[in-house]
Amino acid sequence: MIPDEEGIAAVRAARAVTEAETEGRELDVPLPASFSKRRSGAFVTVNEYPSRMLRGCIGYPAPPFDMATALTLAARGVCSDPRFPCLTKREAERCVFEVSLLTVPERIEYTDPGDLVSKIRLGTDGIIVKRYMGSTLVNSALFLPQVPGEQGWDMDEYIGNLCRKAGMPYDEWKNNGLEFEKFQAEVFGEESPGGEVRRM
Repeated sequence: MIPDEEGIAAVRAARAVTEAETEGRELDVPLPASFSKRRSGAFVTVNEYPSRMLRGCIGYPAPPFDMATALTLAARGVCSDPRFPCLTKREAERCVFEVSLLTVPERIEYTDPGDLVSKIRLGTDGIIVKRYMGSTLVNSALFLPQVPGEQGWDMDEYIGNLCRKAGMPYDEWKNNGLEFEKFQAEVFGEESPGGEVRRM
């Protein structure tokens, strides 16, 4: 488990790096030493306040580099999430920041849709879907563990919307043939813009 003080430092660093990026300058913020020793992923989420509407979310689920690098790159990248206009410093100052620190994804071995569902814990497991043609990855998408709770989804909606996000039919997962991975995340976020950070 990541100590609360390290999670708080991660959120503070993500905000500082993102705000610097909106101004076109680089900023290296010290992160806990343990982050440089962990080869696992990180996501930075920016939400409007107080509505909590998504304003950007970028991350790396299984990067070939350490968590400190993943977090820094995600904080820079969230400024230009392709789903939204580029984030400005003024907007960032009015938003709340959330950091998800991930475990290494593990492949789910399953025999049919019911078996797949039985191996995913709603609200605890994040999931990744991948579809290959031969050895070529043609579709993929990821949802963080907190997404179904935020959206009010049941398990079918969770997996179906993941397939849709990957550019596939909603029910594609019921046909087998897709590869799924799951992971967990420790999530820390601001209660108000630049305000107190807590484990979520």
